[in-house]
Amino acid sequence: MYVLEVENLTKRYGSRLALQDLTMRVPQGSVFGLLGPNGGGKTTTLGIALGVLRATSGTVRWFGQAPTAASRRRIGTLLETPNFYPYLTARQNLHQTAAIKRVAPTAIDAALAATGLAERQHDRFQGFSLGMKQRLALAAALLGQPEVLVLDEPTNGLDPQGIVEIRELIRSLAARGTTILIASHLLDEIEKICTHVAILSRGQLRASGLVADLLAPTSRTVLRPAAATSGQRVLAALAALPWVSAVRSDPDGSISFHLAPGHDTGQLNEQLFRHGLVAAELHTVRQTLETEFLSLVAD
Repeated sequence: MYVLEVENLTKRYGSRLALQDLTMRVPQGSVFGLLGPNGGGKTTTLGIALGVLRATSGTVRWFGQAPTAASRRRIGTLLETPNFYPYLTARQNLHQTAAIKRVAPTAIDAALAATGLAERQHDRFQGFSLGMKQRLALAAALLGQPEVLVLDEPTNGLDPQGIVEIRELIRSLAARGTTILIASHLLDEIEKICTHVAILSRGQLRASGLVADLLAPTSRTVLRPAAATSGQRVLAALAALPWVSAVRSDPDGSISFHLAPGHDTGQLNEQLFRHGLVAAELHTVRQTLETEFLSLVAD
């Protein structure tokens, strides 16, 4: 089952196209990351999904149906920098939020416990670190025990310790069955927290799927033809091999490509030699996660 489905979502601001035909689905129980550079369309997507913004075209479905007031009550959100009364305690601020959400005050204890704030509930907000403020914002989002949490850049502005705290908190919430949708421009954050990811750039979906599949490091094989060997003949030979893909000529005269699982450089060298082609250099280069991500969002 999908908790959120968006189909052909498009958003224009005058002549600027912020989203273009975006289609994605968020599985129930997943920690789903919206990953992309700043301005890629992440916050716009969340704003439309939550009814804060109106789409130019396209549809949004929550829990298999068009959004309603009832379905929105099943969703907790953290879209902006935490904003609470500085002179009130954590508990007092949550009382204010509960009243606005029309949630029973009895829900406050569970939200404080879930976010690790029970021991700090009587401390004033103005004395909290950024990490503690984010915890309180998450506690406010958890009031009413929502089935889905939507978080926009939840670690933005935090120091390393604060980032670790929020990551651990998100993992603990996910372990309890909460579906979590996170927008972030930080590759490391998505890799460490999420089970699924959709990569956006310039308002377009570039890739989506399991994090382990999309962001796993991959390898490219690099071949440099011998001086007497024609690079064009090497390219033609590689194109004829079904287990060679993504062949690319590089400016330095080398040729790089992917080898399918089960094949290695020894087999490749043997095939080239049968065609009278000689490699002066043949080796495998492990690509980093950053390289893979940048290749997906490149224009």
